[in-house]
Amino acid sequence: MTSTKLRDGIAGAVAAGLALGVSELIAGLVVSLPSLIESLGNWVIDSVPPGVKDFAIATFGTNDKLALIIGIAVVTLLLGVGVGIVSRKHFWVAMIVFGAFAALASWAGSRDPSISPGNAIIPAGLAALTGLGALQWLYTLGETGDVSEETSSSRRAFIMATGAVVGAAALSAGFGRMLLERGRIIAAGRTDVVLPPPVEAVPPVPSGAEFGIDGLAPAIVPNEDFYRIDTALAIPRISLPEWRLKLTGRVDRPYEITYADLLEMPMVERTITLSCVSNQVGGDLVGNAKWLGVPLVDILDRARPADDAEQLVGRDVDGFTVGFPLEAAFDGRDALVAVGMNDEPLPFEHGFPARLVVAGLYGYVSATKWLSEIELTGWDEFDAYWVPRGWAKEAPIKTQSRIDTPMNGSTIEAESRTVAGVAWAPTRGVSKVEVQFGEDADWVEAELSVPLSDNAWVQWRADWADPVPGRHRLRVRATDGDGNTQTDEVRPPAPDGATGYHSVLITVS
Repeated sequence: MTSTKLRDGIAGAVAAGLALGVSELIAGLVVSLPSLIESLGNWVIDSVPPGVKDFAIATFGTNDKLALIIGIAVVTLLLGVGVGIVSRKHFWVAMIVFGAFAALASWAGSRDPSISPGNAIIPAGLAALTGLGALQWLYTLGETGDVSEETSSSRRAFIMATGAVVGAAALSAGFGRMLLERGRIIAAGRTDVVLPPPVEAVPPVPSGAEFGIDGLAPAIVPNEDFYRIDTALAIPRISLPEWRLKLTGRVDRPYEITYADLLEMPMVERTITLSCVSNQVGGDLVGNAKWLGVPLVDILDRARPADDAEQLVGRDVDGFTVGFPLEAAFDGRDALVAVGMNDEPLPFEHGFPARLVVAGLYGYVSATKWLSEIELTGWDEFDAYWVPRGWAKEAPIKTQSRIDTPMNGSTIEAESRTVAGVAWAPTRGVSKVEVQFGEDADWVEAELSVPLSDNAWVQWRADWADPVPGRHRLRVRATDGDGNTQTDEVRPPAPDGATGYHSVLITVS
């Protein structure tokens, strides 16, 4: 690449970066306007095939959304490089590309039910105009188009101008993002929420529920460590005074309630393990927490489900849907419209102001966060978000177990040590965990912690006496409360959850 093209490519990249930064600043300054980056990201999430989603989660884990934002920024900058090289002599190319990008971002923003098409156009249009203006200005600093004819002062001016634009882009993006998050927090009003005491409280965690082993997942996972997997690129815009939970569909008495109404209903506490269907065998997309909420049956009984209601569809404030058999709300399992998590109002990223928590069902069919509507339908008349994308419509959580310590690839000394982990089978409980210290070794039954409930995971531990030097593969398997042992058949997460024994390879020195 010649020096001229390099300079023009840099100009295009920084102009595109400034456009993104300005769009974030505008969205942060005006609450009713969308973030173009979030809008494009949400469109990508909704459009990619299930295999791409699985790859992103397997590769980036809970940082998948950050990776997507970075990817959007990188693609935009690379597109800007190409536009910058081509458009010095054909500026209409830049106008078309920036205009097309603005149109795409506007369309993506208007997909949000809370954003009007007019409001989506504003940040996109202003961002495009800003980017075009910056590109034209940078071009004028070297109008000859021949770097060899430029003076050192003109080159210095271009470098300084480029630095200024980069700085403006970074400040706009950073300040805009800060305003966006701050605005959402203020609008939501979470800091003013005082949760009511439950009519049924969970007792304190007994000493026997925790083995106190380093590296072992705790009985109750702190909110800040609890996994987050959803389709929302950012926390939805929620104004607590305007929030309503609607009961619709095949019910005799449709109704809606406010957050204050919800808090006035009798609350119960339940300890429930949630798991993402994308969790690989031995993965960390699973966690146990104490939830506070209204029993789902109380919410539904008030609406009087019709005789032909077969499916409960949970819908969030952005229109995302889950669906599960209505009988799961009435078969005696713990199912809540939850408002609290581990003794505090739901964190924003975990569904504030309210969410569904249903024991024994993977999150993609049950755990609607930022809940806004519960609709009852026939089983075949509606498929929730992930079903048309290739995932199973019914998805009970499979019995699973995991080795937490020692970690895969560890090297340990040839002396007795404790192997430990967690196991879960929500609604059924865990009756037994067995460990194998080597591929040809006998299975050894592990000690289980005191269970918090049949819906909560348990810790397990087993002593590995006198391991001999060499490499050893350790495996674990669990048996649920119904007497069914998890299968050793290896299957991927799609379409209804991974199976197989978790194993780790350990070197004894």
